[in-house]
Amino acid sequence: MSERGESALATGRVLLIGLFVTALVTSQLTASKLLAFHLPFSLPVTGSSLVMPGAALAYALTFFASDCYSELYGRKPAQAMVNVGFGMTLVMLVLVWTTIQAPIAGFSPVEQASFSRVLWSSANIVVGSLLAYLVSQNWDVIVFHAIRRRTDGRYLWLRNIGSTATSQAIDTVIFVTVAFYFAPKLLSVGSARPTSVIASLIVGQYILKLLIALVDTPFVYGVVAYLRGRDRPVTGALAD
Repeated sequence: MSERGESALATGRVLLIGLFVTALVTSQLTASKLLAFHLPFSLPVTGSSLVMPGAALAYALTFFASDCYSELYGRKPAQAMVNVGFGMTLVMLVLVWTTIQAPIAGFSPVEQASFSRVLWSSANIVVGSLLAYLVSQNWDVIVFHAIRRRTDGRYLWLRNIGSTATSQAIDTVIFVTVAFYFAPKLLSVGSARPTSVIASLIVGQYILKLLIALVDTPFVYGVVAYLRGRDRPVTGALAD
């Protein structure tokens, strides 16, 4: 491999890991806000609006980054990135918690209660998101490479959409049911949402994630083609 190709792949590795961790940490900080996108039509379960945790927007980017990373660097490095991301999430939570516990200056422009309420997700959100992350991200890597083996490395679009669609479904069901139904009961934090709300959150979040998975496929092709193309033609990747 040429020096230019090695440099491009090395830079790409850093950028993809950076994007993955940044999106992951952002999703943790934005998970407690519920979003509502109004639709010009009505859907079963959700009605005329899609309701979802704020983390859905940032978290969807983690699957884009992991699929690019899996394609370029292989299964084991991708699973290592997932595990490192989990560790960095724990580091972030510790840093946020220690900052909240530190004494606040009397002239701070943000009061202690507001700072804590915005930055510190409740225990149910933390438990749900971490459990969903461990299961879904590892599933994404496993399915991506299972499809890759069965198609002899062809059809990048199939493994990108297939792995993301199934892993996002797993992630959504685990996160919403644990964070908004089971954890509040077990941890006595707030009250569990009724079943109708849980179903609405699951469907709304999954529809958005599935749309993002479909839209990001050309970008996965673009990233893979660019980084590989810095060293050699990628006609095989582009033809699948």
